[in-house]
Amino acid sequence: MDFGLGRVLPVKIEDEMQNSYIDYAMSVIVMRALPDVRDGLKPVHRRIMYAMHEAGMGSNKPYKKSARIVGEVLGKYHPHGDSSVYEAIVRMAQDFSSRYMLADGHGNFGSVDGDSAAAMRYTEVRMSKVAEAMLQDIEKETVDFAPNYDESLKEPTVLPSKLPNLLVNGSSGIAVGMATNIPPHNLNEVVDGVLLMIENPDVTIEELMTVIKGPDFPTAGLILGQEGIQSAYRTGRGVVKMRAQARAEVMSNGKPRILVTELPYQVNKARLVEKIAELVRDKTVEGITDLRDESDRNGMRVVIELRRDINPDVILNQLYKHTQLQESFGIIMLALVDGRPRVLTLQEVLYYYIEHQKDVITRRTRYELSKAKARAHILEGLTIALDHIDAVIKTIRGSRTADIARAGLMTGFNLSEKQAQAILDLRLQRLTGLEREKIEEEYQEILKTIAWLESVLADETKILNIIKEELIEVKRKFGDARRTRITADFSKLAMEDLIAEEDVIITLTHNNYIKRMPIDTYKNQKRGGRGVTGMGTKEEDFVENMLVTTTHHTILFFTSRGRVYRLKGYEIAESSRIAKGTAIINLLQLEPNEKITAVIPIQKFTADRFLFMATRKGIVKKTELMEFDTTRKGGLIAITLDDDDDLIGVKLTDGTRYVILGTSAGMAISFAEGDVRSMGRNARGVRGIRLKTTDVVVGMDNLKRDAEVLTVTEEGFGKRTATSEYRSQTRGGKGLINMKVTDKTGSVVGLKVVRPGQELMLITTEGIVIRTNVDEVSVISRNTQGVKLMRTDLNDKVASLAAMDQKADT
Repeated sequence: MDFGLGRVLPVKIEDEMQNSYIDYAMSVIVMRALPDVRDGLKPVHRRIMYAMHEAGMGSNKPYKKSARIVGEVLGKYHPHGDSSVYEAIVRMAQDFSSRYMLADGHGNFGSVDGDSAAAMRYTEVRMSKVAEAMLQDIEKETVDFAPNYDESLKEPTVLPSKLPNLLVNGSSGIAVGMATNIPPHNLNEVVDGVLLMIENPDVTIEELMTVIKGPDFPTAGLILGQEGIQSAYRTGRGVVKMRAQARAEVMSNGKPRILVTELPYQVNKARLVEKIAELVRDKTVEGITDLRDESDRNGMRVVIELRRDINPDVILNQLYKHTQLQESFGIIMLALVDGRPRVLTLQEVLYYYIEHQKDVITRRTRYELSKAKARAHILEGLTIALDHIDAVIKTIRGSRTADIARAGLMTGFNLSEKQAQAILDLRLQRLTGLEREKIEEEYQEILKTIAWLESVLADETKILNIIKEELIEVKRKFGDARRTRITADFSKLAMEDLIAEEDVIITLTHNNYIKRMPIDTYKNQKRGGRGVTGMGTKEEDFVENMLVTTTHHTILFFTSRGRVYRLKGYEIAESSRIAKGTAIINLLQLEPNEKITAVIPIQKFTADRFLFMATRKGIVKKTELMEFDTTRKGGLIAITLDDDDDLIGVKLTDGTRYVILGTSAGMAISFAEGDVRSMGRNARGVRGIRLKTTDVVVGMDNLKRDAEVLTVTEEGFGKRTATSEYRSQTRGGKGLINMKVTDKTGSVVGLKVVRPGQELMLITTEGIVIRTNVDEVSVISRNTQGVKLMRTDLNDKVASLAAMDQKADT
């Protein structure tokens, strides 16, 4: 509407909205959210630094109240809210936000815990030495100035920026339809990159990355891999994975703990600690017993104490997955180039900075040349005056006014107005012979300076050399060591890739306590020895399962209710020889009254393998191994059992072997695995052996040629019997006599198929373990009671046995 002329102008609302929004968007993009590629600053930061420069708040001057500089910025250059200015000052003064702080703060400027800064009336601030380098030579017409918002003052459109601030301190901001997120870098590396590009303008990303390794965050930490860095440097966009610096150690009481000493960039420590506590409360992460923040003025320190039976690497891996101990930084190298937003590669960022410095040096040289020529002009006039000093004095004394004297000098000695004025301002002491010599010397020096400055303007190589010299000086003054370490991308590795693969022994007790031990825990002993204590057990507890495997293999746990659970070997905490281990319910989601009855290791899941199972009531079943290849925590149905039956044995087979079942009464049956068809996981199975009323199956194994059947009783008797004595029968029969069972021998507790050269482990209900060579066990016929393998105490009995190369079957 034009009220002056009384006219109404029709405007389409679509056009008005589009034009207004575009104007608003460009204002946000250019005047608020995005940094300039030349000095890496947004307008608010540039105005703050220039206002401090104008107010004389240098690094060598006393601190001034933050409110004072906020008022200066608002009143002169930045007509917005005071919070926007003060928040920018705060961030410039935080050592955990800025890699090289541009403001030197005094007082409470917030913390890495997310605490806000004190009010501006309480804090004090001044320029940092780095900020002074950003403004160096600004008074020498090195940059353009533009009117401020009310055109009453001038403000710089860019700073001379003696250091490449866009990369060194980075920048982040959300504009309209676009955003920038540039990480900070190490000053030494960026300067070396600029120098490299000055030497070779066609330098490649690979060559630049030999000096500019990647981002260098003020909070240190780790960067995982270089893929994201290379993508960002090549295209302007990339994702960098950051990880906290954490290490595991053992406390004096033997319990493990995790120490976190460095965090990923922009992670709030207090919220991180709260998140870990929440994960513990929700039982997402189990095994943490205490969590403390012990950070102080000497550095960051978050302590995570663990249960004695917990593997710290497993907990740490879970924390990386569920908390900000591992975080991503999405790099978008967006900046203003000639007032327009552009996504830049690393070479382009360095190129535009070098071009800016070339312009700054050229303009500074022109300014200094102009000043030098002006001074030379004055010195030439003074020389003329001194050469005709009597006539000059006469002319001045004969003039009624200064204007007449100036005009007389200009006319009489062919001088300019500036030269004539300089002569009038000349002090009498300059008429001495010594002063005349100084004027002549100064004039000769000025002529040399003029010649040098003119040669610089005429030769770009000299300009580039000046840039290099000044950057080297900046590096010397402000450069420091890299804080963030760049490592391999462990997040892409499976947990077992970070853990050494080694042979281990895993034992599981009747009351479901499990532990992992190095295989060399036990010394080889002669047959008949007493053994060493292998496990501390609770009263009435004893070891039921023992196997030899590796830290990388998958362990399948079959339960009394016919379900199967899985763990990796390294997920079972390593314990000492006499420790009782970890309650299995801390590792597996067992149902009430569910008990582990069989444990086997699996190297890998393949289509040509089967799991052959046997129950205490003589039921057998064969199921393809691939049906168990799942990571479900709640377990799977392995076999459907009768109410009064239990699962006593599981073997990994290829479907073509012979199976032998042994009973507590000394009976055994051997039949072809092919007699049992493959069934699904939910199937019940078929009869494997016909049992007497009081008899139960105690062992199941694969029958092999050139091997022996090892049978052990609860009183420590045992023997080897050639497999040739066990003729193949029809599945479901009564079987053959395997061992002569008497009161002296006690019931059979286990049966294994072994080969010469293997080693045997026997473990008793009291936790006593003996390790001996299988070769030392006598080879005798089936219908015998065997020989004494292990001497047991009066109330102690053999509970289980294991052959040392059982892992070879997997």
